[in-house]
Amino acid sequence: MSVLEVSELRKSFGSVHAVNGISFSVNKSEVFTIIGPNGAGKTTTLEMIQGLIPPDHGQIAFGDMNWDKDAEKIKMMIGVQPQSSALFDLLTVQENIELFASFYSKQVPTSEVLEMINLKEHQNKQVKKLSGGQRQRLAIGLAMINDPEMIFLDEPTTGLDPQARRNIWDIIVKLKDMGKTVVLTTHYMEEAEKLSDRVCIVDNGKIISIDTPAALIEQLTKEREVRLSFAEHEEAAAKTLQIMQNHPSVVRTAGEGTQLKLWTIHPEDTLFALFAFTKEQGYRVEQVSIRELSLEDVFIAFTGKEWRD
Repeated sequence: MSVLEVSELRKSFGSVHAVNGISFSVNKSEVFTIIGPNGAGKTTTLEMIQGLIPPDHGQIAFGDMNWDKDAEKIKMMIGVQPQSSALFDLLTVQENIELFASFYSKQVPTSEVLEMINLKEHQNKQVKKLSGGQRQRLAIGLAMINDPEMIFLDEPTTGLDPQARRNIWDIIVKLKDMGKTVVLTTHYMEEAEKLSDRVCIVDNGKIISIDTPAALIEQLTKEREVRLSFAEHEEAAAKTLQIMQNHPSVVRTAGEGTQLKLWTIHPEDTLFALFAFTKEQGYRVEQVSIRELSLEDVFIAFTGKEWRD
């Protein structure tokens, strides 16, 4: 069931068309992730949906509600963690939560929020003494304080170390398990691939594609890359390459020294033929692996760009 409908959103700043006709829907209790390079229009799109800036054109609907007639109701049903969170550095973690809770008629108990974001042991610590990851967890906790149905997280893990990033991932998984709808923006492909029910790729203010991570990867190609290296001299790799080039499941090949790469549409058939040949010839394969395509491969294929943090 759709809980958010965005239709033909457009926003320009002078001659810059930041958002240029974006449309999508978000379903209840899903993690919907918007990915794209810097300047793609991700944050501007979120700010329009959150009611922070008006669109030049387009419609935003939360069920049967919209910002023109239901602004106060929408504010009570959403939670927002912006890129730059306004935390009170001289107040403690608990004091920040209690202060933000006072802005809402409906509140989640402070103890539950602290438990959710794993900051119970730091509840009496001033915010200025928190690490970057702890500050981000607190910012997400503040977005949860009114028990929102939908939570917007704008690049919540940017600049964090891998462990701190995974702590944020755990919170997002908990939110989904609680039945919350999460709209996420990120630069990190692994993050989007692991957390998302659906991914929306945005570039130059337009949507390139929307689908599940698995479906997006499947759209790209059915090929898989087989990599292997030989323990013996380069002749073993060269002869194997020559034989495998003619195998019906192999689309293309590449070889350098004792290393060999095969792109195949049927990895099982390719590996069967490969090992049958190497065993017959007495060649010893030192390493073999199958590389699955990732969401980053999809992004580069669709936009022609590499990720930039």
